[in-house]
Amino acid sequence: MSEIKLSENKVNELIKLCEAYGNQPGELINILHKAQDTFGYLPREVQEIIARQLGIPVSKVYGVVTFYSFFTMTPKGEHPISVCMGTACYVRGAEKVLDEFKRVLGINVGETTSDGKYSLSSLRCVGACGLAPVVLIGEKVYGRIVPGDVEKILKELD
Repeated sequence: MSEIKLSENKVNELIKLCEAYGNQPGELINILHKAQDTFGYLPREVQEIIARQLGIPVSKVYGVVTFYSFFTMTPKGEHPISVCMGTACYVRGAEKVLDEFKRVLGINVGETTSDGKYSLSSLRCVGACGLAPVVLIGEKVYGRIVPGDVEKILKELD
């Protein structure tokens, strides 16, 4: 993974974030959530700064980041696409929809297109089972999606 260099402003913002939580190791998950909201993801440099501020090993921060599926160490695309793979969606063909997104975008789950426009992930349940299969793109919910809808949806986003 290529090394990013955070600007001094971003480093200071991260330090202030940790200070807002009293630099308490018990606030690690809350700090990581806020940091991911700020940066869009949690690269190694961000994890190292948080560890230093909280006085804990980087390995502990990394362990939390990799344990919880909410956290990501890779930047998300401008249009993050999440395909629900919960039971209702799966039974109604979500896997074929996911396969079509992979084919059209040329990426796998957890990856971002080289132009940074799209990233692809799968979720366990969106809670919109009546609309299955469901795809989330950013905050927008697309329901009753079939593989044939994928290219049309992507064209709308361009």
